[in-house]
Amino acid sequence: MTLRRSLPGLVAGALGISLTLSAVPAATATAKAQAPTAPTVSEQQVMPHLRALQRIADRNGGNRAHGTQGYADSVAYVKNALDRAGFRTKLVPFTYNGATGNNLIADWPGGDPDHVLLTGAHLDSVKEGPGINDNGSAAVLATALQVAKSRLKPERHLRFAWWGAEESGLIGSADYVGKLSGAERRRIDVYLNFDQAGSKNTRQWLVVHDDEHGETEAQQAFEAWFAERSIPTFDIGVGGSDHESFGNAGIPSSGFSTGISDCIHEACDNLANVDPKTETTSTDALIGVLWKLAATTPRR
Repeated sequence: MTLRRSLPGLVAGALGISLTLSAVPAATATAKAQAPTAPTVSEQQVMPHLRALQRIADRNGGNRAHGTQGYADSVAYVKNALDRAGFRTKLVPFTYNGATGNNLIADWPGGDPDHVLLTGAHLDSVKEGPGINDNGSAAVLATALQVAKSRLKPERHLRFAWWGAEESGLIGSADYVGKLSGAERRRIDVYLNFDQAGSKNTRQWLVVHDDEHGETEAQQAFEAWFAERSIPTFDIGVGGSDHESFGNAGIPSSGFSTGISDCIHEACDNLANVDPKTETTSTDALIGVLWKLAATTPRR
């Protein structure tokens, strides 16, 4: 998470400006068929990915920052898992501060290419620590692998992304969006962003409200998922992570975070800084909403 941009939204939420314990059904999408029942995951299906990222940091000077071998190894780990699962993956290079990095993009076969549901998280850390909680990579990867395991046949086309150099100022995602044509941008129905998915002592999930672009479908789906389980949420605006790059390009976004941990951007943001139950709940929320959105196409 890019901390300097995240505080205003979090403070607004903390003041209780928009506490949300329930949501109304979205009316912007038409179901083509009844959505299949979304699977759930266990800690054993999520935490091994974070343990792998920790091992990568441990053998690369304690971090996985842009331009380092730690980041390159992180990309390779995620890409190998996706390739084995049947995704079409590609590395999209960008350069920042004289160092080349890669965004990792993974497409699941099928779905309407004119209606893309894009889900992403940043994969890099700061140089000061391994960034194990300060990214949503494990939750997004575990969700993608559930798509493959279920052989999901979505109405929308499903694309997943792992961004580089977020900690340097949203560099990777901004580069990706900036290189999209106008037609490619219009094909993205919504971008779902996840950051800090396993913070300890989480009491409420911070759900992104993109009022500027009128996004309600994903936001309401997330709030409904949490409300059905009596889990409190409050809303935050677009900013502080890679959804800002999409918002700047006029692409609607949503997603969530579990809030800033005590060890953000420090060496102690290691595996011990993650609450496995919270990480698993975040992953289940993402899976549940993705399954719902994948079974619908919006009216245009």
